[in-house]
Amino acid sequence: MAKPAVKTLFKARPGGWLPKDRAPMRSWIRRLRKRALHGTGVLVPPIQEFADLVAMDATLQNLADAMFAQALPFEPEDPLGQTAVQDFADFLELLNALMQTAPEAYQDIKTLQPAGLIGFPINALLDYPMGTDAGYSFFSNALVNQQFRKILQFWSQFLTAPESCYVLMLPPTPLDPETEIVPWLGALAQREMVRVAQSALGDGPNPTPAAFTKIFNCTPTAPNYGFQSWDDFFTRTFQEGVRPVSAPEDDSVIVNACESAPLQVVQNVPEDAEFWLKGQPYSLSNMLDFCAEAAQFTGGTVYQAFLSALSYHRWNSPVSGTITKAWVVNGSYYLENYYTGFANPDGPDTSAPNESQAFLTAVAARAIILIQADNPQIGLMAFIAVGMAEVSSCEITASVGQHLNKGDQLGMFHFGGSTHCLVFRPGVNLAFEFYGQQPGIDAANNMRVGTAIARVS
Repeated sequence: MAKPAVKTLFKARPGGWLPKDRAPMRSWIRRLRKRALHGTGVLVPPIQEFADLVAMDATLQNLADAMFAQALPFEPEDPLGQTAVQDFADFLELLNALMQTAPEAYQDIKTLQPAGLIGFPINALLDYPMGTDAGYSFFSNALVNQQFRKILQFWSQFLTAPESCYVLMLPPTPLDPETEIVPWLGALAQREMVRVAQSALGDGPNPTPAAFTKIFNCTPTAPNYGFQSWDDFFTRTFQEGVRPVSAPEDDSVIVNACESAPLQVVQNVPEDAEFWLKGQPYSLSNMLDFCAEAAQFTGGTVYQAFLSALSYHRWNSPVSGTITKAWVVNGSYYLENYYTGFANPDGPDTSAPNESQAFLTAVAARAIILIQADNPQIGLMAFIAVGMAEVSSCEITASVGQHLNKGDQLGMFHFGGSTHCLVFRPGVNLAFEFYGQQPGIDAANNMRVGTAIARVS
C-alpha cells in the first residue's frame, strides 16, 4: 500500500495561508457555525453597522446576495450536504462568531503530519464569493471597505489581548475525524516554523539554528513562552545573529526588507497604467497614493515579494538612509483582480488573493515609506508594505527624519497575509540575486531578511 503523501504547512498553498485541502476549512466552518448557533445572536457593533449599511443600500444588498448565489455552483458541499457559506446573513453570523477566535494550525490524525492552517479565517469564508462578478463590485465599494476596517479593528482587540493566547498552548483538539487542532507552541508547529526559517535562502552559510527557542526571542519557562497575545506571537522577532545583514558597510548592496519570496521584477514602470487589467501592470501613481514624489519613479523598477504564514512579519530597511515621508493608506481588504476570479477561463485563484498581488499594490491597505538612500546612485526609493486579507494594521515604527542603517526596523504587519515592494527611480542600475531560483508565486522560496538581494552599479 502506498504511503500517504506528506503535507506541509508552507507548501499547502502559496504562502501557506489556507490549507490545500478544503476539508479542514469546511470542518472549521461547521464548528464556527455551531459556535454562532449557541451564541447570543447579537451582532457586535461594527458587524451590525455593516449589516445595516448593506440593508439600506439596494445595490449593495443585491451584490451581497448575488456573490454568494454565484459562488454556490462552485462551492463543494460539506459532509452534511450544506454549502460552506450559504448566504450573506450566514456570513455575518459566522463573522460574528469569529471575533473571539484566533488562527489555528492543524494536524492529520492518521499521519501525524501537518494538515495546514487557516491563517486568514475571513478569507476562508469568502474564498469563492470574492472571486465572483458580484463579489468584485461589492468589495470595490469604499463604504464596504470602510466598514471592514472597523470590523478588523474590533477583532484586533481580541487578537492583541491575553485571551487570544489559547491557540498557543491548547491541547490537541479534534476538528473532524481526520484532523485535529494543534498548539502553535507544540512540537509539530514549532518544527514547521523551524523548517521554514531554515529553508530560507541567502548570502553565505545558513545561520539558522535548529530550534524555535534558538531562532526567535521567547522565554520557554514562562507561560506561552512569554508571548502576551496571538499578535505578540505573530510579530515575534529573531534572536541576535539569526538574520545577519549582508555587507553592512557597503551601500551598493541592497538587502531583503522582509523574510519573503521573490514574486517579480518589472522595469520601465509607467507612472499611470490600467492596473485592473488581466496583466496587472504596475501603476506608480496609484501604488504611491498619488504623492508628489511618484513622478520621480516613472520608468523605474519595481521588485515585489510575498510573505508566508509561518515567517517573520516585520519590515527592515533595505538600505542605509533617511526617511523623508511615511504614511498608511486605507484601501481594500477583500478585493482581488477581476481576472483572477471566475472570469478566468482556467478557473479562479484557489487561495485568493495570491494571484492578485500586483493589482493589490494599487488598491489594498498599505504603508508607504520613502527613503533617501545614503548611496547617491540609489537616491530616493520607496518601500511599500501591502496588506492582504486579514491585515488590519500596517504599523510604521520608524519616524520621518530618522536615519536608519541597513537592516533596521521600519515597521510590521499584524494579523495576516502580506506582500511588499521596493521601488527605484529610473537610471538605478540593479543586478538582482535570487540564489538559484526564479521569482514566481508557485516556485520561489523565502530569502532571509537582511540578506543581499541586489547590487547597484
